[in-house]
Amino acid sequence: MQIKLLVEGGDMKPGPVLSQKLGPIGVNINKIIQKINESTADFKGLKLPIELDINVSTKDFDIKIFPPPVSELLKKELKVDKGSGTQAKMQVANASIEQIIYVAKTKMPNMLNKDLKSAVKSVVGTCGSLGILIENKSPKEVELEIDDGKYDKEIQGEKIKTPDEKKKELEEYFLKIKEQQEKIIKQEEVKETETENKAEAEETKQKTNKNEAKKK
Repeated sequence: MQIKLLVEGGDMKPGPVLSQKLGPIGVNINKIIQKINESTADFKGLKLPIELDINVSTKDFDIKIFPPPVSELLKKELKVDKGSGTQAKMQVANASIEQIIYVAKTKMPNMLNKDLKSAVKSVVGTCGSLGILIENKSPKEVELEIDDGKYDKEIQGEKIKTPDEKKKELEEYFLKIKEQQEKIIKQEEVKETETENKAEAEETKQKTNKNEAKKK
């Protein structure tokens, strides 16, 4: 018997849904939860699709864990809560090519890509939808560089560790980008407030004119 579940990595808890699915079978629910939490500890805080294969006769079970979506892996790796809603204006992180390769390697067993290079390109594409820079550049620019072979050495060597010096440089660059973005946000907020104030003033003026017209 197979049961599909969506669980939080390393922090699955008993609940009514689980009891309804597993209770009638007569298996040890707590034992299953413990095993799932142990198996998914590396993905703590992420939603994971899993598949339980239960032998109804013996009560034995196997757990098949599927990696979370690429977007979730990127957010975990780059320590961001959510992607940007306005990718053209706002960026949320600055990844190294090594971090992209790490995510691609993690997810590749469940991807349709024929090799690691194409998997890396797929992850780069997701960075574009989340508002994530790569190597101080836009994902589209990095995609072209991958096609040109710029990162072949890193990809073929399956390099997943970012050198400390490089990590520092990426962080410093992104801090500057973040400061610029915050300035733009403040400027837009000021303009929005001014527009609202003008609209309110115009509305008040029209009401005043109407009232004066009625008095006449």
